[in-house]
Amino acid sequence: MPILSFILKRVIQAGFVLIAVTLFVSFAIRLTGDPAVMMLRESANVTPEDLERIREGLGLNRPFLVQYGDFIAGLVTGDLGQSFFRGAIAPLVSGALGATLLLALTSLAVSLLISIPLGIYAATHRGSFGDQLVRVLSLAGLSFPNFWLGIMLVLIFSVTLRWLPPSGFTGPQSLIMPAVTIGVILTSTNLRIVRTTMLDVLSSQFIMVARAKGLSQTKVVYKHALRNSSIALVTYLGLQFGSLMGGLVVVELVFNWPGMGTLAIEAIAQRDYPILQTVISILAVLIVAVNLLVDLTYMLLDPRIRLE
Repeated sequence: MPILSFILKRVIQAGFVLIAVTLFVSFAIRLTGDPAVMMLRESANVTPEDLERIREGLGLNRPFLVQYGDFIAGLVTGDLGQSFFRGAIAPLVSGALGATLLLALTSLAVSLLISIPLGIYAATHRGSFGDQLVRVLSLAGLSFPNFWLGIMLVLIFSVTLRWLPPSGFTGPQSLIMPAVTIGVILTSTNLRIVRTTMLDVLSSQFIMVARAKGLSQTKVVYKHALRNSSIALVTYLGLQFGSLMGGLVVVELVFNWPGMGTLAIEAIAQRDYPILQTVISILAVLIVAVNLLVDLTYMLLDPRIRLE
């Protein structure tokens, strides 16, 4: 029951957050221009009557709150509606969402597979040459802008060596460079978090007791220390997922990745309100859901933690 009460409370909070986000986005995008003008920008002898006819066909002449209410109702019922320029929104968003989640989850996997082993090594060999090297590499990774790293990878592996496709999604090979670009940036931060928290846990009293009982170094580090130090990493991963959704826009543009970021940029350029509202709303739902999952994961890692 406490868990159900906690989930219900978070769902209600998420509802208010989503309303605030979608309301702001819906209002802000309408300040960028008139879709009717965009649709007729290449036509000659456009009259005000022509523009008004387009606005009426798109439903733009209705009050803002009425348009927003229709959008929310459609979002709740699963009817994402029609784009101003590209037909049904549902297939566009489903394809882009799948591509974005694939890239995001692969990048996180790359980051964790690198950062956790290296962070543990650095913490258990504090002050050694390996520890210093890991810290230098972590600092170097934080210094690289993701768009610059992506461009360098394209120049080396696509233009010069011709090993990988430079852009688009033509198969598993197309995923390598975008995932590495994001994974390197994520690894630099996650590695430092793993190292710092492991150092703190390894110096705690219960670790000393475990060693005094004769437990092996492997058991002490991976069974006891890693589990207790993972709470900080899990917390940061929840925060990182939100920034990752925003950071993917740049990487998707560099690699012409057919994800939510690319779809959102195209919608902004065309003043396509329905698509942009839908993209922002779905990303907001994902971020809220991931942070709820992080809160529930705390109890699995440390049963002493209570959900409030």
